[in-house]
Amino acid sequence: MPRLLIATHNRGKLRELTELMGDIPYELVSLGDLGIHHDVDETGSTFEENATLKAETYCELAGVMTLADDSGLEVDALGGEPGVRSARYAGPDATDADRVEFLLGNLAGTDPETWSARFRCVIAIANPGCPTALYSGSCQGRIVSDPRGENGFGYDPVFEFPEIGLTMAELSNERKNSVSHRAEAAQKAARSLRGEPVSIQ
Repeated sequence: MPRLLIATHNRGKLRELTELMGDIPYELVSLGDLGIHHDVDETGSTFEENATLKAETYCELAGVMTLADDSGLEVDALGGEPGVRSARYAGPDATDADRVEFLLGNLAGTDPETWSARFRCVIAIANPGCPTALYSGSCQGRIVSDPRGENGFGYDPVFEFPEIGLTMAELSNERKNSVSHRAEAAQKAARSLRGEPVSIQ
């Protein structure tokens, strides 16, 4: 069975992607499994550029088909921030709690009615000798001022789906994997890897 490297050092993201990609005809391996500890500088200005950069770099290092994603939160009241800087928004050594606190601090003084937001994800799959393929996903919601839920990471505790009144971090894994931005992109990628027709974007 051919290998597919899931190229992330983020344990929460690795768990989600492994669950989402679990039914494809590939052996899923992690960077740790292959002894790769290199970090890729995310110098791109878009999710597409960063996902491609990571997938192609790790593909070259590992010599196997590689999946990498770039994802982030866009908040309308902040002009689309933090966007591609989501993981680095509060500084290079910030925790998830630090990032949430920094985000809410930047929203202080703005009208909560303008706190509409979306998560976006782009998955890139690089294969030696082949063009890199991109698959995108998004989900709409709004930011809430009080973090809720334990089943998530990053900004999940303050990203609420208004139609159900729950944050991303309050959803079960099964429900999250049916509605999240990463799930939408991963499902497209998985269908492609199974040889099924798929709309790329």
